[in-house]
Amino acid sequence: MKQKISSRALNCADSPTLAISAKAKSLKAQGHNVIDFGAGQPDFEPSEHVKQAIIKSLEKKGYAKYTASSGIPELKKAIVEKLKKDNNIEYTEKQIIVSCGAKHSLYNIMHAMLDKGDEVIIPSPYWVSYPEMVKLAEGIPVFVETDNEFKIKANKIAEAVTERTKIIIINSPSNPTGAVIDDEELKKIADIAIKHNIFVVSDEIYEKIIFGKKHLSIASLKDDIKKLTITVNGISKAYAMPGLRIGYAAGDEEIIKAMSRIQDQSTSNPTSIIQESAVEAIKGQQEDLEKMRKEFEKRRDFIVKALNEMGFTCPQPEGAFYVFPKLPDKFEDSVKFTEELLEKEKVAVVPGIYFGKEGYIRLSYACSIEEIKDGMERIKRFLK
Repeated sequence: MKQKISSRALNCADSPTLAISAKAKSLKAQGHNVIDFGAGQPDFEPSEHVKQAIIKSLEKKGYAKYTASSGIPELKKAIVEKLKKDNNIEYTEKQIIVSCGAKHSLYNIMHAMLDKGDEVIIPSPYWVSYPEMVKLAEGIPVFVETDNEFKIKANKIAEAVTERTKIIIINSPSNPTGAVIDDEELKKIADIAIKHNIFVVSDEIYEKIIFGKKHLSIASLKDDIKKLTITVNGISKAYAMPGLRIGYAAGDEEIIKAMSRIQDQSTSNPTSIIQESAVEAIKGQQEDLEKMRKEFEKRRDFIVKALNEMGFTCPQPEGAFYVFPKLPDKFEDSVKFTEELLEKEKVAVVPGIYFGKEGYIRLSYACSIEEIKDGMERIKRFLK
């Protein structure tokens, strides 16, 4: 009998972050009071002007029709203007693709660029989907360890380069650690990519959630690295719109065209009404982003202090809304720790092993300060 499921699908892992969030939601539905530190989504609502843009889109004639597969011209234009203003990178609309979330853009990149056996350098700890996307495109993930503060060093990347290296993935600020790549290291990574003619996929989805420093896009450094970089971003994190699924990529026109062909034959266009609201999000007032960023910074300060006082070792993140603490010495198995914590105290966190780092856990502080305080009390009780 022929194998029912493809080897590609069999070798693809489930998303642990989505699975844990689903379990937390299931327990809540059963009446349990669950503190969910698993979900990587802001607890804020989209800005009112963005909500109104969605309503106006629904009232327009033809709102339910197909758009261009790679995105409406108005949104591409808004993205071009945003990248020039915020990131000091100049692109044309032909160098932009709009996808069903930044994750979809990343998936398209891997399928547009990788051939069987191509290697992709991924700093570790890493977002859970990077290696799975690479493997689905028949590439080979090559993991490079970060330092004690989870910062990637260029010399470690240089050591991992081979003749088969096709892409370096960077994610700054990082999921799961919140680490931000130092400017000097970013410049050195750019020099390595230029020297070896390696492409850089720069995942900048958390660029607006950064503390105490300014975000730097690698593609802005000089023309040589810009030609090799595909910049990925979206509206999920900064604009509190994760479920509305709008992401984008900017880069070499030939690569963007290849991604568009893949999108043509898979999803076609992202949702029409949400594309229009994304224009408003990107071009409209940005004050709400700063309010959200400041609130995340307060939460970060509280949760880092609380975890360190409990016996975790938790570096202070410079961005995003995650902490990635090392478990107290008496705990070694991150999966066992998280399972028992959820069972006994109804607190959901994600095991570090799924991000490539055993002995750690990831907590998202994208929840209210009251929930964070309650969650910290429960974890303290669990540790006793």
